[in-house]
Parts: sequence; structure tokens; C-alpha cells
Amino acid sequence: MSVWINGRRGTKIDCRDRGLQYGDGVFESMRVLRGGVRLLDFHLDRLEAGCERLEIAVPVRRALQRELERAAKRRGEGVLKLIVTRGRGPRGYRPSGHERCTRILTAHALPAAASAAAPVRVRLCATPLGQNPRLAGLKTLNRLESVVARTEWRDARIWEGLMRDVDENIVCGTMSNLFMRSGSLLLTPALDRCGVAGVMRRWILQTAGQLRLRPLEGRIRWQDLSQAEEVFMSNAVVGLISVRSIQPGTAPPRGVRVLRPAHFETADRLRGLLESL
Repeated sequence: MSVWINGRRGTKIDCRDRGLQYGDGVFESMRVLRGGVRLLDFHLDRLEAGCERLEIAVPVRRALQRELERAAKRRGEGVLKLIVTRGRGPRGYRPSGHERCTRILTAHALPAAASAAAPVRVRLCATPLGQNPRLAGLKTLNRLESVVARTEWRDARIWEGLMRDVDENIVCGTMSNLFMRSGSLLLTPALDRCGVAGVMRRWILQTAGQLRLRPLEGRIRWQDLSQAEEVFMSNAVVGLISVRSIQPGTAPPRGVRVLRPAHFETADRLRGLLESL
């Protein structure tokens, strides 16, 4: 793993950094492909939106873009992770207003799951997502709900876990976004109360029309998934991955059984369009 802090190679972070103390920051995980960052503009858009909402000084976009492009060329294939924190500050939740943001960029090998093409198994998690409309959609450093949810299973055959809000609506995976297709309707959970709005999710919503699909954001419950013709997950690193079975988990709601979507063609067609980028 290669590490750059504020543009320089190094691994030391000040213990007073608010990203470490309070999770005060945002991050992006980016797929490096053929020496470039896939959907780089989308990643920078989301990073800027997150910094602005948290009132963190946004790094200069053009300089940050060049930094990421240089790192991608060095890597060739793999993953870049960029963390932006508010920076070093005094003890206490209230920022002083004088902090200077910290950038931490790491380069990683591509995980095996990123090249998997076969449909996967997912399960329903018991850990709920809390609701906070002000932070909904952001990819902040506060990911403890996903961490706890991911400890619920150790079966390597299960690729992902689906997380619900406190009202039992399915919102997302621990590391991915959810899509379901019924006819020409392509539905993904609304992220106005919780969840992370993935850059691949944004690309799919913008691209669906090319396949004569009608994209829609709304509430999704288990009963809706049971009627879906096709289900797939997405994130920036793996792209799109089809779901072949959804298991109810260790403490399933009443009446919940294993679901087995029968179709995979929409994810396959979208994956073909993605590979042409």
C-alpha cells in the first residue's frame, strides 16, 4: 500500500486530527482502471458536496484532480482511497474555524471481488441505519453502522448484507447500493433520510434511459423485493454485481423467506456500457 498525506509520502497523522477524534470528514473509494480513475468527476462532485455540507474547506478541485491522476498512473489497476478530514483542532466538538483540512490518499491492489462476474448471495442484516436527513447521502468517516452490520456473518459465500432503516425500509448494502427491476421500472431506495449515495448509483440512474428503463427512487420493503424480476448491487470499485439469492439472516421478520431473482440481463447490459467508458 502506498500512502500520501497532503501530497507527500508518509504515514504519520497528528493525534489531534478531527478525522481521528470525531470522524469529522469524508472519503472516496475509487476504481483505478487502465491508469485512470473511473467516474472521477462524480467522485470529486460528491467529495465537494460532502465538504460543503460539513463546512470543511474544500481542496482545490483542479489540484486534487491532478494528484489523483498521478497516483492512478502509478497504480495502473487497483483502488485509490481519498480521505479528507477537517484537520487538526482543539479538543471538543465545536470546530475553531481555523482548521486546515488533511488529505490522506492511499493506493491498494484490486480486491478479488472486484473482478467477480457471477451472481452473488446477499443477506438481510439486523443492524439498523439511524435516520439523519442532514447527513443522508454523504460518505462521511462515520461508518460504524456498516462495521457492526458486517460482523453479523462470516460465511465467505455471502457477498453483502442489506441494511434497513428503523421503519423497516431497505436502504442499501453495507458497502453498496441496491437496485431492483420489475418490467421497465428500475427502482433504487430513496436516500433522503440515511444511506450513502454512491457514484455508481448516480451513473446507473443517468444511464438507465439508454436501456429504455424508467429509473425511480422510492421506499423498498422486503415484499417489494419478493416481486422483483431482477436485483443487483453497485459500488464504485466492483461496478455492478447481480444477486442470485437473498437470505433473511439470523432473525428474519415474520413471513420472510429466501428470495431468488430469476433474471440478470439488466446488470449485464449496464456492465457492458460501463466497460466502454
